Amino acid sequence: MEKNWIKIFTSPDFYQSEIIKQVLCEHQINAVLLNKQASSHRNFGNVEVYIHQENFSNAIELMILNQL
Repeated sequence: MEKNWIKIFTSPDFYQSEIIKQVLCEHQINAVLLNKQASSHRNFGNVEVYIHQENFSNAIELMILNQL
């Protein structure tokens, strides 16, 4: 992964992480998912959401305002 990306959210629920990513992208904040779940069992591991470091405060504000 490139430099200056930081993890903003982690969840064992893929769909919850995808919702976070979509909300951020709708507000012009580039976000990517890193799926660390086991391929055979979705119950093990997490899905992480990463953003650029300079977007951190805007992303946190969006997550709080949208109760995510």
